[in-house]
Amino acid sequence: MTNPSALLSWRDYLELCKPKVVALIVFTAVVGMLLAVPGIPPIDTLLYSTVGIGLAASSAAAVNHYLDQNADALMGRTQNRPLPKGSLDSMNVIVFASLLGLLSMLLLGFLVNPLTAFLTLLSLIGYAIIYTVYLKRMTPQNIVIGGAAGAAPPVLGWCAMTGEVHPYSLLLFLIIFVWTPPHFWALAIARREEYAKVKIPMLPVTHGPEFTRLQILLYTVLLLLVTLLPYLTGMSGLIYLSVAVPLGLGFIYYAILMMRHKDDRTAMKTFGFSIIYLMLMFAALLIDHYVVIGL
Repeated sequence: MTNPSALLSWRDYLELCKPKVVALIVFTAVVGMLLAVPGIPPIDTLLYSTVGIGLAASSAAAVNHYLDQNADALMGRTQNRPLPKGSLDSMNVIVFASLLGLLSMLLLGFLVNPLTAFLTLLSLIGYAIIYTVYLKRMTPQNIVIGGAAGAAPPVLGWCAMTGEVHPYSLLLFLIIFVWTPPHFWALAIARREEYAKVKIPMLPVTHGPEFTRLQILLYTVLLLLVTLLPYLTGMSGLIYLSVAVPLGLGFIYYAILMMRHKDDRTAMKTFGFSIIYLMLMFAALLIDHYVVIGL
């Protein structure tokens, strides 16, 4: 017979890993791995890299839970996380995060390559410590600067296959880096009162929703231009371009819609579209890659 408390604990630990966020991170990392080689990469390296990067992202997420627990307890969308509701204590979370991080480094360092392990560690520290502890509470540009950590996974994936940071992997980094502010600011507009309550200086709190909506529009225009670079540099072909352009115009449409309709519902629709946007963009890169090489 299943122990209800054990089941609850298992779900709490899974929630610490932010599985939906980590799934998107791992997806972009795997795309980076597959784009790095002309055919199918070695399955063992692909598996070790995927698990290692996923564990590191989960470790960073757990550290974020620990460091943000006081603010989470005051915000409606986070008050039922394991630490605020008391189903796990701080020591549980720290030990769990440490074990995940250590296992990640061992996998990547010994079974993939040291450079990937090092870059993954930098990314983990960037998100879990530099962003969460300092940038998040220091500047309304927190998500812009901190977005570098979230944009790293395709670089990590590429490096895992080749042992180097290739310029094409930096294009993938740039796409996610420019995508992050309009993606997150749409959510921040809808949750601005909660961020204000816990004194986190998100852009809609410090500069207001109107200014933030304008920034979202400007970033979506910049994003469309950035997403042309894989085609213009010969990294990808017409299949990718035929997806990137309409998706980019779609994101701009949502940004304009947010300027016309000031409600939180439109902001959340934009946030939801931004997630689908990124998944489809990277899927298009992958499809284009394998069609070109004839697989």
